[in-house]
Formats: sequence, structure tokens, C-alpha cells
Amino acid sequence: MMIKKHFIQISFIWLIVFNVNAFANDFINIGLNYPKTGPYYVQGLDQLRAAKMAVSEINLNGGVLGKKVKLIIRDSASDPEKTKKNVLEMINDFHVKMVFGGSSSAVAIAASEICQQEKVLFFGTLTYSTATTGIHAHRHSFRECYNSWMGAKAIAAYLNDHFSNKRYLYITSDYTWGHSTETSLRQLTDTDNQKYHIGLTIPFPNANKTNFKRSLAFANMISPDVLVLVLFGKDMETAIRLATSMGMKSKMQLVVPNLTLGMAEGAGPKVMEGVIGALPWCWQVPYQYDYKHGKKFVEAFASKFNRYPSSSGASAYTIIYEYTNAVVRAQSFFPTHIILALENHKYQLLKDEQIWRKFDHQSIQTVFAVKCKEKKYVLMDQFKQDYFEIINRISGNNAARTRDEWNRIRVQAGKSIQLEEL
Repeated sequence: MMIKKHFIQISFIWLIVFNVNAFANDFINIGLNYPKTGPYYVQGLDQLRAAKMAVSEINLNGGVLGKKVKLIIRDSASDPEKTKKNVLEMINDFHVKMVFGGSSSAVAIAASEICQQEKVLFFGTLTYSTATTGIHAHRHSFRECYNSWMGAKAIAAYLNDHFSNKRYLYITSDYTWGHSTETSLRQLTDTDNQKYHIGLTIPFPNANKTNFKRSLAFANMISPDVLVLVLFGKDMETAIRLATSMGMKSKMQLVVPNLTLGMAEGAGPKVMEGVIGALPWCWQVPYQYDYKHGKKFVEAFASKFNRYPSSSGASAYTIIYEYTNAVVRAQSFFPTHIILALENHKYQLLKDEQIWRKFDHQSIQTVFAVKCKEKKYVLMDQFKQDYFEIINRISGNNAARTRDEWNRIRVQAGKSIQLEEL
């Protein structure tokens, strides 16, 4: 009798384990490492919302290769060390097939290195440093958004027409994105002379109000024709509000090289009037150029969250679709097969055609320069979020570095001009 009872208990335990494993095998885990906290939390929230939207849509349509998608979510806090722990945990404990997210290039580079080491796919969501797909490019990593060089190309074309031979001053976030963005814009606007076109740095990620006040007071004293704020997220919002309160906008053109809707909204419509910047996408793009899927995404997002999606959310949404579509093309979850299905693949989702360039895994795409509208026009919108007027549009092929330029940067950094073999 005891033997029979023991047998039943073992059988019951085995049945539970079998059912748990069977249930687990019905899902594919994808890791989202995003800034829930820290200076870029607004951009992070958009990533989370859009990612959940994409996962819900894909699962309602049957999932991918018969499996439903499940998000494993961790807070990066825009911290590279925390990111490394998050990514390793997601890979080792949750066996994620792909990692994406982040709103800091330092975070993206850290995640990319871990994913290359572990042979897991990584997609950079909001990482604008040219280094991400430049000296830090890896075979297992792809970047969906544009890079600093591409954004600078779009802005420079406008600035060179309107502010040629003018004096610039740069206030820059002191990490990889800030440095590469400033360098790119200096090169493209012929403002490399740092004795004349002065540059100041702001600590990242722990800048305080005193840091901004000191830098802006110096800029106000120098009174350049163009003040370039190479700052992002809450840092940009703080700086531009202070600059406005100090009366600087009436004396100089303010430029924010990489803008997002969340940043503009955080600073406010009066503060943002006339500010020039660049972005890979904004919610106005699908309507201005009649991109049907883009309009559908904007309307679904707006209906769900009573606001428009930003470029950060658009990138997260696109990444999930691009990854799952590549899985279907490859008919495999094996990273090597998916990488081969992505390289040189053309796709179109929320705007015009893009391509995953093979040699650096950069998404080559149209780039937009924008100027922020007057407050009265922003407030006329149903969500009071109609911030951007598109003032320049440049094709991805014209915006991106060429293969020869990329090779030179890699050689100078002591890196191979070929990504790792599979």
C-alpha cells in the first residue's frame, strides 16, 4: 500500500513538472532592459508601452512559429553595470532568445558586449552614439534607430544654410553618446576649432542643477550665435528651461541634436519654441508622407494611452516585429540563422523603407531635422503634443557613414573591419 501511494506521489510530481515544461515550451522569452528609473525614464516608458503593444498583436495572431512571445523586463536605470547584471540574469535564468531596449549608448554597448559573449541577439532601441555600430559593433547586435552621425547630417544641412560662419558653443553630456554627437556636428558644421567654438561637459548620469547653471552662465557671457545642448532626457529638459529663464533664446539659436517627443513635452511648449533638432521618427511622419502602418500604430497607441508614441516607442515596436519576422523567414530561433535572415534585409513598417546593413548592422533609414512649433500650435492638438515641424529630410544612404569611413574608424581603434564570424 505504501509503495502504491509513493508511486502515485512520484507520478503526480512528474506530471506537474511535465506540464510546467510543456507550458514553458509554448513561449519564447524576449528580454527588455529599459530605463524604468533614472534620467531617461520617460523614453523608457514609451519603450515598455510599445513593446507590450507589439507582443499583444503578435500573440493575438498566433505568435511566432507556434510560440507566444513573453517579455522578461528589467530596469536598466541607464546604468551599464546594472545592465550587465540584468542581461546575464535574463540569459542564464530566463533563457531569453533576444535582448533589446535601453536609452543610453553606454547601456547599449554594455548589453551588446554581454550578448556577443553569450551568443544571444541584441537590438539597440535608443542608442545614438556612432560607436554602438562603429567601434563597438558586433555580429550578434543590431541598431534599429539612427546614429549621431546620421542625425548630425540632417541638422548640419539646415544649420549650414542658416548659420554659416557663426560662433557655436557646445554643452555636452560626458559619455560616449555626447562625445560622438558633438564630434559629428562639429565636423559637419566646420566648428572643429574648440578655442573659438568652445565646448563644456556635464556629468552623466548624476548631473545637478549647479552643473547646468554654471555652464549656461558661461555660455550666456560668451553669447554664441548657436548654443548646442548635447543633452538628453531630463538633463536636456533642465538645461533648456534654465536657458529660457535666463533669456538666452532671444540671443542665440538653441539646438538639441537628438530630440524626442517626451523631451519636448517635459520641457513644455513655450520653452521649446524654435528649438532645432533631429530624430529618426515622430508621429507626424506617417501622416505627412502617408505611411499606412505608421498611422495605424499611432492611432492604436493614442487610443490605448491617450498620447502619441515617441521615436523610442516606435523603435521598440519595430524591433519586436523585425525580430519575429526574421525568425519566421529563418524558420528557426537559432541566432546564426536569424542573423543571416536580417543582414541586408529591407523592411518597411512605420515609415519608408529601411535596411539592416550587413557590414555594421546599422539600420539605414531616412532622417528628419525638425523645428519646434509655436506654443499656440502645440496646444491646438488633442493631446497638446504637436511639437515638430519637419524642416529637412535626408535619405539613409546620404546620412550614414560609408563603408570606407567605417573601415577607417575601426582601423584607428585597432578593430577588425569584419564583424565576428558566426
